[in-house]
Amino acid sequence: MWDRFLRACRREPVDTTPVWFMRQAGRYMPEYRKIREKNTLLDICHNAELCTEVTLQPVVAHNVDAAILFADILLPLEPMGAPFEFAKGEGPIVHNPIRTVADVERLRVCEPEDGLEYVLNAIRMIRGELDGKTPLIGFAGAPFTLASYLIEGGKSSQYIRTKKMMYSEPKAWDQLMGKLAEVVRRYLRAQIEAGAQAVQLFDSWIGAISPEDYKARIQPHVAHILQDIEKTGVPVIHFGTSTTSLLELQKEAGGTVMGVDFRSTLTDAHRRLGDDIAYQGNLEPMLLLAPWEVLAPRAESIIEEGKKLPGHIFNLGHGIVPDVNPDVVTRLVELVHEKGMR
Repeated sequence: MWDRFLRACRREPVDTTPVWFMRQAGRYMPEYRKIREKNTLLDICHNAELCTEVTLQPVVAHNVDAAILFADILLPLEPMGAPFEFAKGEGPIVHNPIRTVADVERLRVCEPEDGLEYVLNAIRMIRGELDGKTPLIGFAGAPFTLASYLIEGGKSSQYIRTKKMMYSEPKAWDQLMGKLAEVVRRYLRAQIEAGAQAVQLFDSWIGAISPEDYKARIQPHVAHILQDIEKTGVPVIHFGTSTTSLLELQKEAGGTVMGVDFRSTLTDAHRRLGDDIAYQGNLEPMLLLAPWEVLAPRAESIIEEGKKLPGHIFNLGHGIVPDVNPDVVTRLVELVHEKGMR
């Protein structure tokens, strides 16, 4: 059933539990590593043919129920006026971090066709190759997560500069979040128009924020994105990590599917959030490195939890790490489809 992922997102009956994985295309796959020998990550993102090939690799290899566009959450930053690169072994580096009111003011609120057309071209090509057999998920980074990279100049563990701006320069912070939210809203709309059949908003680092600060300084901007995208009628997945204290606030912000990370149980999330959304998650990613006799029972427990939910998509609590054996991923997909039968 090619649409079981979309049916689960809409809380409709499915024949078995659908499954896909965050970072399902990437460094753990030998096919991908072969391409990376000659191309940078940004090379792949900018080349529709390569992007299509990489996006389809896990669909072919593992029989997952959805493809997710191969891209990076930071791609909108460059057309906004904040170029970046991926330094070997260091991750993303933003060349001119946003630290002052003037820095915020110079950022452009760009149209997706102005600097991100290559992403939309890739979506069109991928849809053509999928030929209606597997749905395609588009995605974007959420305002706080993007702001943290912009302000810190790269990845951070404590978000010192980010929180300093949030607390000390509230007008600049609100302006920055507003610009990011509007760019992301337009970007996700354009992805859907190009052919994405569902979208996910990645708020990967939002768990660093307290509920009080989320409600006052983050939630309105996330709502600006999600409540508009919901009007398109496509499933909208709202995902973050370390969000146990934020789940109700995230639901208020929007999304038709709640991504639940491995620090919460699906059962608890459902108890708190109710029956009017679907749920995605939430296997601990590092269990893919464990012996099968450890991994399998944990996965089966999540599958059984999911059967009691109004809609459930099996996934990890975060992304696949590079050390994972691809054969384990294939075997896990088979387990989910077998044990998830209705």
